[in-house]
Amino acid sequence: MGFFRKEITLTTSKSLKELATEFENFLVGQGWKTQSNISDTGAIIQARKGGILRDIVAADRALTFTFQSAGDGMVKVNVGIGKLLQNIAVTAVEVLLLSDLFLFVDVPEMLFTEHVEKELLNQLRAMAV
Repeated sequence: MGFFRKEITLTTSKSLKELATEFENFLVGQGWKTQSNISDTGAIIQARKGGILRDIVAADRALTFTFQSAGDGMVKVNVGIGKLLQNIAVTAVEVLLLSDLFLFVDVPEMLFTEHVEKELLNQLRAMAV
């Protein structure tokens, strides 16, 4: 596991498809924009928060959750930030060329993502029970 990527294995009585669908519905209910591909054997959910500054500064940054079966009653979940390296480079250019506003908004948002990942994984753990 790295700073910008987390992996957990959940013990659950739910099917992978049920768990992933319930989690996506939770995200949508919390104001996340999602896109997904969910099947019985695996799932991918991309989620991002909307907003004017987010749409301008880092429109293509999203949390990506992948679900894989890990045996009977076990689901492996990976979460990470999509296109992180590109956004770090974009932020550097924005700061140099445009204004301090992008640094004020973008860098704290990238660091806050670590906190958000932990909270969402905790919610997923609670759903798996």
